[in-house]
Amino acid sequence: MANSAINPKTKTAADEPGGQAPSLFPMFVKLQGRQCLVVGAGRIAESKIPGLLEAGGEVRVVAPDANTTVAEWARSGRITWEPRGFQNADLEGIFLVVAATSLPDLNAAVFQQAQQRNILCNAVDDPAHCDFYYPAVVRRGALQLAISTAGRSPALAQRIRRELEEQFGAEYAHWLELLGEAREDLFAQDIDPEQRRQLLHRLASRESFASAVKGGTQ
Repeated sequence: MANSAINPKTKTAADEPGGQAPSLFPMFVKLQGRQCLVVGAGRIAESKIPGLLEAGGEVRVVAPDANTTVAEWARSGRITWEPRGFQNADLEGIFLVVAATSLPDLNAAVFQQAQQRNILCNAVDDPAHCDFYYPAVVRRGALQLAISTAGRSPALAQRIRRELEEQFGAEYAHWLELLGEAREDLFAQDIDPEQRRQLLHRLASRESFASAVKGGTQ
């Protein structure tokens, strides 16, 4: 690692035993065309890169070595991999960074450098050095259900994800497409806004979903 200084860790309430986790602002971020840096190219990085790619992020990886999967992504052009150590200049023009190495000190250094540049950073498995967390996610087409425990218990988040996967099946993906088309049609019509709102809520009701699923299986 070149030109990286590790600053003393700033303690928060969440760092202390029994401390209260910070309140998080939940949002879904558009990464299409944005520059995302991943420091590390091993098993940890491999698990974090796909989500960035699925959201359309332009992923650049910096690491002296890469595992087979990450190296193949680079060969196929899905990502850019620079086979060397992290440098502070790697953060120039970056929207967010994921520190995904097996070296806690290096991850912390990346976080500190990102903080100085107001760049969002996630140091994997180190909540004290994270501006954001990777939630447990259930994806059904355009529908995404994200669960976070503010880093307190990823295991609980995974358990809830499995329960939601059973509750929200694959049929939700197609139904949501139909809802989107219906919404566009209603907004194209010259109708009373309150009437339109009521129709949209009726279309999104549990009863409407049950009817749509039943109709699709006949």
